[in-house]
Parts: sequence; structure tokens; C-alpha cells
Amino acid sequence: MQYETLSYRLASGIGEITLERPDVMNAMNARMRAELVHVLNAAQAEARVLVLTGKGHAFCAGQDMGDTGNLNNLNMERLLRDEYAPILRAIADAPMPVIAAVNGAASGAGASLALACDLVIAAKSASFTQAAAKIGLIPDAGATYHLPRQVGFARAMGQAFFAERISAQDAADMGMIWAAIEDDSFDAHWRARAAQLAEGPTMALSGMKRAIRASFDNDLDAQMMLESRVQGECGSSRDFKEGVLAFQAKRDAKFQGR
Repeated sequence: MQYETLSYRLASGIGEITLERPDVMNAMNARMRAELVHVLNAAQAEARVLVLTGKGHAFCAGQDMGDTGNLNNLNMERLLRDEYAPILRAIADAPMPVIAAVNGAASGAGASLALACDLVIAAKSASFTQAAAKIGLIPDAGATYHLPRQVGFARAMGQAFFAERISAQDAADMGMIWAAIEDDSFDAHWRARAAQLAEGPTMALSGMKRAIRASFDNDLDAQMMLESRVQGECGSSRDFKEGVLAFQAKRDAKFQGR
């Protein structure tokens, strides 16, 4: 597929997806949503870790309101179900870690896109805003699912009701994202983290993702059954054997992955 709104490059097992509509703060139009679904699914065949970031000063400003057409004919239910949900499903189902490297403002569906990823690393100048209340909508694109799980009921309600900008540092402090990094070391930091995961035991990383994501919907018995099954798969992998041998020999493990 020829991409018009994003770019994709693979290097050393890292699939880097960059949103490239900097003139509109990488806001998502129909073309970008379709391309995101395609690249997220296609990259799974070759990447060991995926990174989603933005070009320019913003990560993603959410829905491109200039792409909505006549508001009287806008079907938000269809838009979310048919165009946004497949993006979130592709991120959740990807059998590898998906990192959001949030380089700037993430607003509305752009913030939701970042929070749907497995790990969020943000530049300190970045910010997150659930802006839907300002235009008479609810937080969407998965925000009502992910946000309360990440920050709890009270903070999720506050972000939804007040639509206030949350700094990257505040987001990190409240557990909404993994880390807020000084701007001058942001690129080097997320690239090093991505490389660390790309060199890691891919079956175990995939299993971690499956188990932790399932834990919110499972009771203890169901989670223990899933955990046992996934650990059984990992325990029969060559990476597990390599990890033990490396530990015993006091050397770095060389994981081959899937």
C-alpha cells in the first residue's frame, strides 16, 4: 500500500510508524485511519516492536474536523465503529509491544490513540487533552475504556468533564503514561527503549501483553488459568532456555524471538 498520510520504516526489528500531516497537527482523516489499520496489521509480519509517533510539533490532534463534511450528515457511531475501532483492535491484537512516542500535543482521539498503546513515552513538552466536552461530545476512540483503567474513576471523570490539558509530567505522575522525558533526550530515549524490546524475548513480551490486557476482564481463577497457559508456552521456548543458560553463565542473553 502506498501511504500518503504516514510513513513506515523497519530497522533492527523496530517498525516505526510516523503520522505525517504536520500542517494539521497530524489530525486523522479517513485516509490516515485506513492507512493506520493497514500498516499496524502489515508490520506484524516483520517487526519485533512497533512505535507510533508524529511528525512536527504534535503527536496527533485527533479527528480532522475539516474532513467530516456536512455536520448534519455526520454519523459518529459509524465513524467510531468502522474507522476507529479497527485501529484500536490492531494495536491490542498485535503480538508485540506497541509504543506511543508522544512528541507533542495529543488531543481528543489523538490522546486516545496514544493511550491505546502498550507503553507511552512522552517528551516533557507534550500534553494530553480529552477535548470532547468542548464540542459537545464524549471522549471516544477507546478513551472511556483505557483512561479509567490507567488513572482511576475520579481522574478519568475529571479529564472528561473539564477537558483540561494534562502535561506529560502530570500524566506520568498519575500513572497515565510510562515516562516523561526531557525534550533534548526524548528521541534517543524512546529509540533505546524500543531497541531493548526488539532484542528481547518476543514470545514472553507477547504473553505479557496478552495476560495484562486480559486481567481487567478476568476474575482471579480465569486469570490464573490464562497465566498458566501463557507461561507454559514461554517455558517451552528457545528464548527461555537461552535466558537460563545466559543467567547461569553470567552473560547477556541473545534472544532469537519468534
